[in-house]
Amino acid sequence: MAVDLRATMRNFATGVCVVTTYAQDNEGRRHDALTVNSLTALSSEPPLVSVCLRRGSAFLDDLLATKAWAVSILDVAGDDIAKLLAKSREIRAVALQTLSKSPGEHTGALVLDSLGWMECALRDQRDVGDHTVVIGEVLAAGGQRRRPPLIFLDGTFHAWEDAWPHTALGPGTVERASITDVGARRSERENPTLRRTE
Repeated sequence: MAVDLRATMRNFATGVCVVTTYAQDNEGRRHDALTVNSLTALSSEPPLVSVCLRRGSAFLDDLLATKAWAVSILDVAGDDIAKLLAKSREIRAVALQTLSKSPGEHTGALVLDSLGWMECALRDQRDVGDHTVVIGEVLAAGGQRRRPPLIFLDGTFHAWEDAWPHTALGPGTVERASITDVGARRSERENPTLRRTE
């Protein structure tokens, strides 16, 4: 019996991020950006994070060549960005021109106007199955509180509304999170008669 890992993992909610890197050629720096939901914090001391990228991709080749990358954590307003930056390299290049961004001071990789961001230097890489785990040392990080984080669950983007503003919970306290489909939220804003009642 074949293992359907993809179907099972659809039940696992993740945050949504954009990883950026660049290639250097005779015409200067060519930036690229890619949507991922595989960001993991590995270590606090030294500060290390990882992302998983498909082996053989041009984005991965650029990152391994420059040894520099940045990651931006998207908020609920970033669902359209996430969709565009999950497409082909040509579409990503056009989309990247329209985004609010700036080169990171430590890496030169683009940092988006987002909920949180990190600049990373390549520390290690491991080929695992059909992906490469890229491990980065965090050189700088920051963030801003404004909107709930964007969540990916069951193939759809959602807003975790009760997660913002964050409030600390006491020991043994269980918080009931309200996860709302981002597309449904947009439809409700555009057509108030579609609003659901709970």
